[in-house]
This record gives sequence, structure tokens and C-alpha cells, in this order.
Amino acid sequence: MEAEFKRIARMLAEQDYVADESIVTALFLATTLNRPLLIEGPAGVGKTEIAKAMARALETDLIRLQCYEGLDSTTALYEWNYQHQLLHIKLEEHSTKSIEEKEAEIFSERFLLKRPLLQAITHHKPPVLLIDELDRADEEFESFLLEVLSDWQITIPEIGTIRASHIPYVVLTSNRTRELSDAVRRRCLYLWIDYPDFEKEVAIVKQKVPGVNDRLAEQITRFMEAVREMHLAKVPGVAETLDWARALVALHRDVLDQTVVEQTLGVIFKDRQDIEQVRMNLEELLQKVGVSSRLTPTAFSEDTIRKTTED
Repeated sequence: MEAEFKRIARMLAEQDYVADESIVTALFLATTLNRPLLIEGPAGVGKTEIAKAMARALETDLIRLQCYEGLDSTTALYEWNYQHQLLHIKLEEHSTKSIEEKEAEIFSERFLLKRPLLQAITHHKPPVLLIDELDRADEEFESFLLEVLSDWQITIPEIGTIRASHIPYVVLTSNRTRELSDAVRRRCLYLWIDYPDFEKEVAIVKQKVPGVNDRLAEQITRFMEAVREMHLAKVPGVAETLDWARALVALHRDVLDQTVVEQTLGVIFKDRQDIEQVRMNLEELLQKVGVSSRLTPTAFSEDTIRKTTED
């Protein structure tokens, strides 16, 4: 067991995913027990990325079902390719085949459009099935999903029952915009991912952003930690941390200063009121980072513009 545990940790590290023991343990149990893994946490903390890293590590395909309000079983499961069916009927108008034979042809797999759930069930090897942001779907869809996850079979009236030859590895994510049902939770293993601590987020920045130096990575992380303590409409996650780090590297910044922070707030925040609130408290935020004054007269100096243009 210990060897398998270490193998999963090593596989995630090889995919540049910075994982702590709780994440490695959850993935180990999910793959060993073949149970769906429900991952919850704030937006932008890397829930979806776990499934992507898992698929790469297992050298299998990632099949993603993006949930949204109004999602129904047809969209998630299968549809008939009506245009091709009509074309085939037109071409077979003068055929001597019986009606039963014609019906069998147009309702065969060649005219079936496989959506994510059916793709996962009929895959040639166990894929990673990512059911992303399940909390955005309706409760009726949850009930339908329970049947699929329990039996791993789908009945298509025109064809019959299709059973999974390889049970997928299932990852479900939720941002907790609404509570998921107890029935879903009982069938899953559970993992909560919060905003990372300082050391982990610095490690993520250094791993994911080539060219960022240690000092800048630490300043960025300190600033993001301070921002998350504020009452904002959209609290930035790790995804925004990485976007900001890449932007600062693109501007050839080695350290933070007040001017460059002011001029790149739009990389971190996507709400006007949040930007105004941060701007009003910027000096206090920068003091927590250790930046108390403008170090340069402008973030976009002639040298910066020239270097960026040359790159």
C-alpha cells in the first residue's frame, strides 16, 4: 500500500501538480476502491486540475461533462444524429429492405452521438470522467446521475442496455453554490480543497510560472493572502495568482511596487467594486507584503516596453 501511495504522489509531481498528503490519500483511495471522488472548495483552487493531472498520470483519456443549469440526460448521455438519419432514409427510399431492416439501420450506433457519460461507459479503457461543477446542475440531473454511477449501464430504447466494460475513474467537483444531495455524497469519497497555505502556494507559483524569482513569488503570495482576508465579491483563487505571476514575468518585474500592482489589478480581479476596494486599501495591503512606497515612477518604463516588444 505504501508503495502505491508513493507512486501516486510521484505521478502527480511528474505532472507538475503540487499535492499535499490529503489529496494523495483521496486519489489513492478513489482509484483503489473504485469510488467516485467528490471535490469541493472555493473557485480557482485546483479542483478541476486534479482530474486533468490524474488522467495524464494514468495515461488515459479525460472525458469532461461541464454542468450548467438546465442540463438534462440527453445532453449528458446521447443524442441521435437526426440529419444523418434523414439523409440515410432519403437515400434508401427505393431500397427493397423491409421497414424493420430500415429501422434497425437508422437506429444503430453509426447514427448515435455519444455524449460524455456514454463516451465514458463505452471507452476502450478506464478513462477519467470529470463531472465539473455539479452544483450548477438541477437536482433532477443529480437523481439521473445516481443511477448511472450505481449501475454503470445505460438503456437506449432503440438499441438496448449498454454496460460498461471498464468502469471510469470519476471526479465530481462543486463550488458549493448550492448543497448537493445526501444521496450523491454517500456514494462518493470526499475531499475539501481550501486556499493553499503560504509555502504551498509559493511552490505552486514557482512550479507553474517559468522565470519567476523566489522574492517575487513570495511577494505575490503574501499579497494574495492579504487580499483573501477582505470581503470581496469574487475572492481570487490560485488560478488568479498564476495569471498575475505570468503577467508580472511578462513585464520583466523582479519585485512588486505600488505602481505595477495598481496597473495590473485587472489581472487578479474581475469585479469593478473589488478593484476599487483593493485600490483604496492598497497601501495597507502592500505594507503586509513589505512594499511601502513606489519603487519606480511607472510600471511600464521604456526598458520594460522595449523588452516586452523584443520578446
